[in-house]
Amino acid sequence: MTTSTPTQEYDTGSPLYRTTHTTPTDYWNDSCSTRELAYAIRNGAVGATTNPSIVLNVLKKEFSDWKDTLFGIISGNSTWPEDKVAWRLIEELGVRGAQMLLPVFERENGRKGRLSMQTNPTYFRDTAALVEQAVHFDSLAPNIQVKIPVTEAGIAAFEEATYRGVTINATVSFTVPQAIAVAEAVERGLKRREKEGKPVDRIFPACTIMVGRLDDWMKVVTARDGILLTPGYADWAGVAAFKKAYAIYRQRGYRTRLLSAAYRSHLHWSQFIGGDVILTIPYDWQVLFNQSKVEVKERMQDPVDPKIVDELYAMVPDFRRAYDEDGMSIKEFNGFGATARTLRVFCEHYHELLGIVRDAMIPNPDKK
Repeated sequence: MTTSTPTQEYDTGSPLYRTTHTTPTDYWNDSCSTRELAYAIRNGAVGATTNPSIVLNVLKKEFSDWKDTLFGIISGNSTWPEDKVAWRLIEELGVRGAQMLLPVFERENGRKGRLSMQTNPTYFRDTAALVEQAVHFDSLAPNIQVKIPVTEAGIAAFEEATYRGVTINATVSFTVPQAIAVAEAVERGLKRREKEGKPVDRIFPACTIMVGRLDDWMKVVTARDGILLTPGYADWAGVAAFKKAYAIYRQRGYRTRLLSAAYRSHLHWSQFIGGDVILTIPYDWQVLFNQSKVEVKERMQDPVDPKIVDELYAMVPDFRRAYDEDGMSIKEFNGFGATARTLRVFCEHYHELLGIVRDAMIPNPDKK
C-alpha cells in the first residue's frame, strides 16, 4: 500500500477546523487508519492514536490495504511466532500514520503532529516491560508518542520512560486521582533529566481521561447496585472529572496536557472547546460533529451543573473515587471498575488481533 502526502487543502468552515483554529483546543484522529487520518488532517487534526481495539478495527475494515504488508512480514521472518508478526504489523500501521503527521510535527517543533502507539495491554503489571517497549516505540519515528496504562506499574513507567526521553500518553485513565498521579510521575521524570542537564524541550506528554468510559461505568455500577439516578446525569460524569482535573493541572502548572477520549456524545467535544487540551475523536464522531449545528464556542470554563455533580457524588461511591483528588491511592487503580473493564477489552482485542495474524500464518484448510 502506498500513501500520498496529505493535501494541504483544509475544510476551513468545518466545526472541528474552527475548534482548532479559533481556540487553544487541538484534536486528533482516534485511529491509525490512513483513510480516516487524511479526513481528520483536512479538518484540522494534529495527531492520531492507536490501541488494540483501534488496530483490530482498522484491519477488519481495511484488510485489503494491509494484506500485502502482513504477508510480507510473515514471509520475511520465517521463524517468528504470531505475536512478533502482530507487533511488527502494529508498528507498520503506526509508522505510516506518523509519516502523514510529520509535516505538522516539523511545523509545530514537536509539540503537535504525533502518532500515539500503545504498549502491550498484557504488560499492565510489568513496569520494566512497559518501559522497554516505550523506548523501542520511541525509536521508530521522531514523532511517536507512547501510550502506557495508568495502573500501579504504569505510574512508575511514566517516570522512567519520561526520564529516558520518551513523550508519553497515559491511557486506561478515567479519574482525577489517576490524572494527578500521571502528571506527578512525569514531573519527576522531567526533573531527573533537568538535574542531569538533559533536554526536555522536545518532550510533550499527555494524560488521557477516557470520559465516555467513566460514563459507561457509572451506568453499569448504578444498574448493578440498584442506584436510581436522574436520567442523563451519568452522561456528565466524565465531563465533570475532566474539568476538575483540568483546573488542578492549570493551578499546579503541570507540563502534561490533558486529553479527552472515548466519545459517547457531543458533550465530549463541545464541553471542552476552549481548553488547552487534546480531543482524540473517532472518525464517525468527527463526521457527526462536522455535520452538526452545535455552536463552536468556548465552554471549558463553564462548570457542570452543581445539581448533577452533587447527585452523582451523594449516590455513587465510585464517582466520589473518580472525582476527589484523593479518591484512590495508586495501589487502587488496577481494581477500579472502569480500569478493569477497559483492560479486559484491550486484552481481548489484542488476542483477537493475534487470531487474525494466526489465520494468515496458518490458513484454514477447510476453507477455499
